[in-house]
Amino acid sequence: MVTPYYSESGVTIYLGDARGVLPSLPVGLIVTDPPYNRDYHYDLYADSLTEANYDLLLDASLPPPAVVIHYPEELIRLAVRWRRTPERFAAWVYHANTPHQWRGVAWWGIAPDFRLGGQAYKNPHDQRVQRLMARGSEAMLYDWWHVEQIKNVSREKTEHPCQVPLRVMENILRITPFAGPVIDPFMGSGTTLLAAKRQGREAVGIEVSEKYIEIAIARLSSYGQEGHQAIARGQGALLFDQNQAPSPLLDGRESGVVSEKGEAAEGITTGTVE
Repeated sequence: MVTPYYSESGVTIYLGDARGVLPSLPVGLIVTDPPYNRDYHYDLYADSLTEANYDLLLDASLPPPAVVIHYPEELIRLAVRWRRTPERFAAWVYHANTPHQWRGVAWWGIAPDFRLGGQAYKNPHDQRVQRLMARGSEAMLYDWWHVEQIKNVSREKTEHPCQVPLRVMENILRITPFAGPVIDPFMGSGTTLLAAKRQGREAVGIEVSEKYIEIAIARLSSYGQEGHQAIARGQGALLFDQNQAPSPLLDGRESGVVSEKGEAAEGITTGTVE
């Protein structure tokens, strides 16, 4: 039995390789943004495997039910190799001067329910919509999400080079009910675990880097403090609208250095829901 590195308030973290840890865990819902094998500079992990070894890594670390974020080409490769079509597919889109401006989110072995993830209506001046809004109704979550990447100037940026926006992980978890724990075999800075904690769900993270684990623990521990919760509420509510002014939380900064897999401000944005 593998000994946890951290276990508190329904969140457990293991230090190690997912391929060695997963077999000892109960069945859970895999939710992850895995390494992309594009030679990104992580703390310990070498992101430059041969194609065959990279395929073996993903195959062993993503047992269904699984929700996987990746470039669309790689998700297609997974589907072909596994000989299994995803139950559902969504798109995470963002502005980027890189070869990709969107990533896919694919569900294998479990189907999401987009009715569980509400968003603001696009036509709030329509009288019928106003009546629905008066009753507290929301529009059904779209299957494409405009959430900017986390840039280096973001106040929520950690030392992890490829931090996923909290809003993306929250969207996934809100529309993917599952009775067991949420498991991220490539935990990184702990965004999946933080999203699960905010929704009152049990979560398990696996990570080879002790440095990244400590970053994740700090983020989990800071949740609940007054300042962090104020930011968190902003993250969970609104997305960026290019036609509106920057949020004061961003100090008016709209630019920043970002790699293709690097992220933009973790949901600290302003505007209407896409």
